[in-house]
Amino acid sequence: MVALAPRRRPATTSLVTAGPRPAEGSLTVVVLNRIYTRTGDTGTTALANGERRSKADLRVETYGTVDETNACLGLARLHTTGELDAMLGRMQNDLFDLGADLATPETGEPLSYEPLRIVAAQVERVEREIDALNAGLSPLRSFVLPGGSAAAAALHLARTVCRRAERLAVALAATPGETVSPVAIQYLNRLSDFLFVAARVANDGGAADVLWVPGKTRT
Repeated sequence: MVALAPRRRPATTSLVTAGPRPAEGSLTVVVLNRIYTRTGDTGTTALANGERRSKADLRVETYGTVDETNACLGLARLHTTGELDAMLGRMQNDLFDLGADLATPETGEPLSYEPLRIVAAQVERVEREIDALNAGLSPLRSFVLPGGSAAAAALHLARTVCRRAERLAVALAATPGETVSPVAIQYLNRLSDFLFVAARVANDGGAADVLWVPGKTRT
C-alpha cells in the first residue's frame, strides 16, 4: 500500500473559493472564504436575501432536504458510469440551482442581483431523460422492492429523500406568507420519477428487480 502525503495549499489560496463575486445584476456566484462564521451558533441561519431564520424553519428544512438529496446522488454516482452517471451529474447541478431558488424568497426587499431560479427547461430535460431510459425497460407488473445492485439501492434511497423534499416544498408553498415556484415542485416530482427509472436501469435493465408480492410474508 502506498501512503499519499497530503497536498499543501499555497498560503495565498483561500480554503474554498467558488468563483468571483457576482457583478451587479448577474446571477449569484457563491464565494466561500471561511467555513465557520459563528453566526449560526444560536440556531439561526441567513437566507440568500440576508433574512435570518431559525434552522428549524420550514424553508430551511426544505432546501436542506434538497441538499440531502444531492448528497444521496453523490453516493449513487460511486456505482454508476457512462450516460447515466452524466445525467446524475447534471441533476446534482440542478439541485444546487433549486437550493438557491428555495433559499431566496420572492417576498422581502428587492435584491441587487438576479436571483437564480429553477426553470422549465430543466424539468423538460429530466423528462426527456426519463423517456430515454424507460424506453429500454419492460413494463412493471408490481411495485419494486428497493435494492438489487448497489447503484439501484442508492438510487432508491435518493428517490425517497427527493420525495421528502417534494412534500416539504408543497407544505412550504401552502404556508401563509411563503412562496415557492411551481417549477421547483415540478422539478422535484420529476426527479424522483427519474430516480425510480434509473434504479431499474441500474438493475440490469430491470431484469434484477425484486417485485413486491402482496401478502407473501403473512404466513
